[in-house]
Amino acid sequence: MKDYILAIDQGTTSSRAIIFDRRGLSVASSQMEFTQFFPEDGWVEHNPEEIWDTTVKTCLDAMDKANLTAEQLAGIGITNQRETTIVWDRATGKPIYNAIVWQDRRTVDQCEAIRNNQQESIIIEKTGLLADPYFSATKINWILRNVAGAMDRAKAGELAFGTVDTFLLWRLTGGKSHMTDATNASRTSLFNITSQCWDEELLQIFDVPKAVLPEVKDCAADFGRATSDLFGAEVPVYGIAGDQQAALIGQACFQEGMAKSTYGTGCFLILNTGQELLRSENRLLTTVAYRLNGVTNYAIEGSIFIAGAAIQWLRDGIKLINNAAETEALAKITGAKNAVYLVPAFTGLGAPFWDPHARGAIMGLTRDTSVADIVTAGLQSVCYQTKDLVRAMRNDGANYKTLRVDGGMVVNDWVVQFLSDMLNVPVDRPKVTETTALGVAYLVGLQAGWYQSLEEIAELWACERRFEPAMAAETREKLYSGWLDSVERVRKSRA
Repeated sequence: MKDYILAIDQGTTSSRAIIFDRRGLSVASSQMEFTQFFPEDGWVEHNPEEIWDTTVKTCLDAMDKANLTAEQLAGIGITNQRETTIVWDRATGKPIYNAIVWQDRRTVDQCEAIRNNQQESIIIEKTGLLADPYFSATKINWILRNVAGAMDRAKAGELAFGTVDTFLLWRLTGGKSHMTDATNASRTSLFNITSQCWDEELLQIFDVPKAVLPEVKDCAADFGRATSDLFGAEVPVYGIAGDQQAALIGQACFQEGMAKSTYGTGCFLILNTGQELLRSENRLLTTVAYRLNGVTNYAIEGSIFIAGAAIQWLRDGIKLINNAAETEALAKITGAKNAVYLVPAFTGLGAPFWDPHARGAIMGLTRDTSVADIVTAGLQSVCYQTKDLVRAMRNDGANYKTLRVDGGMVVNDWVVQFLSDMLNVPVDRPKVTETTALGVAYLVGLQAGWYQSLEEIAELWACERRFEPAMAAETREKLYSGWLDSVERVRKSRA
């Protein structure tokens, strides 16, 4: 019996594989971190071969832990760090340059030139995105312009572009499938989210040859088959979604107005707006939530570049902690009324500021500032940034009564309570917090016939704990005012 699904969760700092059963419960998992490269200030790269290697190893390890063979898998799902860009040789499958990561800011000048040419309004109208280095289009162009002969080879059809899902799919299928799904396509700045196709005008603006682009399919579809030499038998790939949209699905936010926030390397707050596009006037993104059976659901999204990565920096960069698990106890020592602010603008500021030039800072230091105070400030920065997004969403007319959270950081009770206090809304933490992988497993289940509807999937969602706001309004406003002042100081300091 094919009673299991293999979910590949290829993230920014690690590759994971999780085996799920028909109830959406994790049976086994495996995770491997991989190398982060920072060649220049604001540049972030990954080695695509290391991404592939860690992906295959974690898949095999998870299957081994679950004592499963490929014949027992109903299908494979892929969820991935979005916007990260890979270009490879169609003949050999070898990348022509490192993966340029979504956090990378090297194309700031190109984006500024697009804005100066009055072309950003076209991009916003067609894609729901801004002219920002975050998205894939300028990264593709940079690779094609900076690798010798690449642009000519791309125009000749010799090269292929893909976000990480597409690269993994190509490798899994032995080069037979060059495809992506609508959620990942919607993050490239080349995909018209209204017509649901690659857009010729956008390709001209970004100078990207159409020949490099993959076929775009629904999130639940037949994407081809993983070759038998990988796992022992052919396995169909039935689901693909960018990590944040996959988390929206995993959190069962299928109704208009439902929202989730994921706390991984970055933080991403997405609110389902149904089948209507909501155009933000507060520099949030309009994006594809999911596309099933040819029907597109949209969402409004706020993206924070640094969340869990701030804690990783506290651990690896300045070595204030040995592991993330220590942070909760340190925060309890300091308490919520912390006068220290950490603005983690290591690669600029995301929504709603979109300031690629901003750089990080720690404010409010005194002689008696402790390690606990700085670590707590790192945790609080994630919650303050979420409040920035919530304010922008509310100003756009998008509102919600509760927030569902997931990701590695939400195992920390102190963080989730402070988040509830800062937002002044209940925050629900699900029983299964690895909702990114779970979401793509649900997509596979839909395609495999396990589930007949989104309503059936929604019934599987369960709340592990609800956190209610308990902070006095005066305290909340004072703390948040200090955060806004710190952000303003950071932005002014580069002038």
